[in-house]
Amino acid sequence: MTEDRKKRVAAFRFGVISDFVNAARLEHGERERLLREKCARKWEIPHSGRTRIGRSTIQRWIGLYEAGNGKIESLFPRDRNDRGQSRTVDGETESALIRVRKEFPRATAESLIKIMRERDLVTPGTVLNLSNVYRVLHRHNLMRPNAGVREDRRKFEAQYPNDLWQSDVMHGPRVDFDGKRKKTYLIAIIDDHSRLIPQARFYFSEKLAFWLDTFEKALLRRGLPRKLYVDNGGAFRSRHLEYVAASLGIALIHSRAYKPQGKGKIERWFKTVRSRFLPTFSGQTIEDLNDTFAAWLEQYHTTKHGSTGQTPFGRFTSDTECLRAAPQNLRDHFRKTARRKVAKDRTITLNGILFEGPVELIGKRVELLWHDDEPETAEITFGKKSYGFARLVDVNVNCRVRRNKNSDTDMMPAGSQSKYRGGRLWAGGREK
Repeated sequence: MTEDRKKRVAAFRFGVISDFVNAARLEHGERERLLREKCARKWEIPHSGRTRIGRSTIQRWIGLYEAGNGKIESLFPRDRNDRGQSRTVDGETESALIRVRKEFPRATAESLIKIMRERDLVTPGTVLNLSNVYRVLHRHNLMRPNAGVREDRRKFEAQYPNDLWQSDVMHGPRVDFDGKRKKTYLIAIIDDHSRLIPQARFYFSEKLAFWLDTFEKALLRRGLPRKLYVDNGGAFRSRHLEYVAASLGIALIHSRAYKPQGKGKIERWFKTVRSRFLPTFSGQTIEDLNDTFAAWLEQYHTTKHGSTGQTPFGRFTSDTECLRAAPQNLRDHFRKTARRKVAKDRTITLNGILFEGPVELIGKRVELLWHDDEPETAEITFGKKSYGFARLVDVNVNCRVRRNKNSDTDMMPAGSQSKYRGGRLWAGGREK
């Protein structure tokens, strides 16, 4: 499994167990209720045909996370040990599985596998595991239906500040841009408990890069939430966002498709923006829009809220002991990951930029950690070891460098005291 897939699986696993590992203390009854609830629901499990998760699996993930001191890497899936064996179900085994399923319509997947093996219905060389069984049952619509279950909707509110953040995007007004009128988008985050807005700003697009900018600023200003509730938009379904949240110990929760009721607080706040702020705006540019909006937001934070009876700022700051501060290396958590092979001439290409890699990594596939707005500062990692920041290639300097076949360092011509640093030629401590 590739590193990218491992990260996606680990982020999903953290989302499942976050209620257990983020809570200060869970009573036995509450823990049991959460376990039953998570075992009963259907999940979209990355790289798996399964939709259910067993109690023992959830408990095992909790144990791995706690044993790994809360590091997201502890939830990475292990490499498979059934290499060389067929992982697909052949036609004969699939037909037998369908017959057994119809014979035992309420049997669990584990029971079906046991029956198949007892009756010697599995073709030799075929691995019949839970993933294969679930895949076959889904394909033939043989999963157990949840008929007759009515939807349970309840009004809710997070118990403490930063327990739950909600985020969404609102279509904003048109403003001047390059001689034209261009549409804006308000990207906002609201704290469910206090109704405080950790961060909100107008942009010319609702793409992921702008939402991540809002999210990062919100974390710096107000600390880390325990859960982040978003919809199913393309930006919010990003694997990069999923891993960023998990690495910070934040559970990313998506609302069900066509069920916007869960985001009622952010939708209600958008209604307030439309009715109370937009009619008062008279500027022309996006800078005018954001400056005016920032002033209005400060007033909103100190105005008593109709539902809570307190000001958003006052309610948010009333329980500061439960807030988690953002880590000092917060920006590093937002870096993207790219896998590249180091060429024979030591070069690595990323977004059209040419870097130099270490000699010992020639021919190996390394990972580059980088920011969208700073692609020239990419860190090289291989085998969980960092090799520092990649150097930009300077072909003119390389023309004057003499290679030492017995060393992994580049040697300058004899008698020269110059050194090569960061893609530039240095001599006697000064740049040439």
